Amino acid sequence: MNSSRSTLIFIVGSFAYLSAVLQRTSMGIAGVAATEKFGGSAAILSSLAVVQLIVYAAAQIPVGVLIDRYGPRGLMITGTALMVTGQITLALAPDISVAVIGRILVGAGDATIFISMIRLISSWFSGRIVPLLSQWMGNIGQLGQVLSAVPLAWLLHARGWTPAFLSAASVAVIALIVIIIFVQDRPKDAIARVQANSLRMALTQLRHSFRRPGTQLGFWSHYVSQSSGTVFSLLWGYPFMVFALGYKPTFAAGMLTVLVGAGLIFGPILGLLTARYPLRRSNIVLAIVTGIGIAWAIVLLWPGVPPLWTIVLLLVVLGIGGPGSLIGFDFARTFNPQRSLGSANGVVNVGGFTASFVMMYLIGLLLDLQNGWRVAGGAASDLYALDAFRVAFAVQYLVVGLGIGFLVHARRRTRRQLSRDEGIEVAPIWVALSRGWKRRNPQL
Repeated sequence: MNSSRSTLIFIVGSFAYLSAVLQRTSMGIAGVAATEKFGGSAAILSSLAVVQLIVYAAAQIPVGVLIDRYGPRGLMITGTALMVTGQITLALAPDISVAVIGRILVGAGDATIFISMIRLISSWFSGRIVPLLSQWMGNIGQLGQVLSAVPLAWLLHARGWTPAFLSAASVAVIALIVIIIFVQDRPKDAIARVQANSLRMALTQLRHSFRRPGTQLGFWSHYVSQSSGTVFSLLWGYPFMVFALGYKPTFAAGMLTVLVGAGLIFGPILGLLTARYPLRRSNIVLAIVTGIGIAWAIVLLWPGVPPLWTIVLLLVVLGIGGPGSLIGFDFARTFNPQRSLGSANGVVNVGGFTASFVMMYLIGLLLDLQNGWRVAGGAASDLYALDAFRVAFAVQYLVVGLGIGFLVHARRRTRRQLSRDEGIEVAPIWVALSRGWKRRNPQL
């Protein structure tokens, strides 16, 4: 394996993912501008983001099957081209219906990039470096959110809707060119070993992947850890900070970069912990989700307007949830053969985005119901009142709580399988800690 070639593919692929995140999160700073441009209620506005995520989530498993059959390079080229087309459509959209079509194309294209990159990393690298590179790839990709939160937000307010989204599309054009030139599916000597011989075989591999408890554990890990941060960064965080908290638009957009900074700091740490303690990965996920729940409780229950430090704390914890969700793909890698890794990754990636679009829509619906918002018109500040957001954001506890229950169930099944197939017993964390303490203190 040529290490320089592997490094080049990792860099180019990470840039492609950065571009995809930029296209995905571009609506996060455009919520207010979209209300002014297209009008409508909170539920209609949320449809711009929700339909994108529905398409993204729905495409994950078909994309995973196609990756197993044809390889990731072709999927990345097709997906990036779709994102270019979608952003241009959104930039020139005369009404909400055309804008929705643009976001559908963006969602379909975005669906191909991440799991293709996870497959590329597994094909070009091996060993403990794989979860570390997955975290670094995720962190590099999240810099796309910085581009949407700072330069794209500035361009949107300074130049308007069309120039801003055409500029975002230009980044995807660059990504498309470098993918075509540099990306290859895998080292040549690995092609026959990992690629499905037919689409039927790839579908069979999907069925087997879906049935594995480890794949289901990855799905629910991604579901509970990724969704809250996605909801905040892609749609509802910006209106919440501008109207409910009274932040200036530029400051609110800049605050979204805190999520990225937290991911850059904690992502490599989570990668090291995942590689070093593979039997405790689900505990790491549950610890992250607990932190997210506590941070939201502080913000939502604070009397009056929450102080800035509470919002920063929330953003930091949500930022940790992003790299935390990548642990789900490490479950997929561990419990599936490489030949079906595309399908398994597709199943896992459905998790967080399924929870995200459900929460996005429910938050918009609850905002509308509380404000009696039935038709277009009225002030955005009335629609986005702080008390209304408190109730709407609380729906996350129901959606994520459901996922935690399924995660614990999938973990039990996975541990039983490890015990049966490999003779590995995974003791509860408090038992493991107790055993470690007794080893250090044998007199106890």
